[in-house]
Amino acid sequence: MMDQDPRYPIGDFKAPEVISDQDRERFMATIRSFPALVEDLVKGLDEAALAKTYRPGGWSVRQLVHHVADSHMNSFIRFKLTTTEDNPTIKPYYEDRWAEQPDYLLPVEPSLKILSGVHARWVELLENLFSDDWDKEYIHPGYGKTYRLDVALALYDWHCRHHLAHLRNALLSAS
Repeated sequence: MMDQDPRYPIGDFKAPEVISDQDRERFMATIRSFPALVEDLVKGLDEAALAKTYRPGGWSVRQLVHHVADSHMNSFIRFKLTTTEDNPTIKPYYEDRWAEQPDYLLPVEPSLKILSGVHARWVELLENLFSDDWDKEYIHPGYGKTYRLDVALALYDWHCRHHLAHLRNALLSAS
């Protein structure tokens, strides 16, 4: 049996061909619960624990928390753009460069607050979309493709679970 790639502890994202109402509910439950799960993992950690990584050369626990706040702010904005504009072209960002910015040295508490607030607003938006809203799309110029909102929701369900696994793996590691 091959070893699991530590970069993808739950595997690569695979966009579902069909997304049911039950799938969307499950994905929204992940979005709803994510901030509390992250906070439970990192609240009260000392500097040594926040510096742990999930793999050699990987992001630290601190960087992961700041990354998910940045990423989920961007995703929420993409959802808002897509529900208020026709096929908007979103603004990609270089997450690796963002992780090198000085705010990634801050304590994790500001990003925990961002996650809590953004996810509360995101869930409210998601729960109030009409069935035809899920077919709306945005254009991602960095990938040269369009994303339907239901697929973007599936992607962020995966993104939450993916980085929760990174956090857990980092906190279990000896690094």
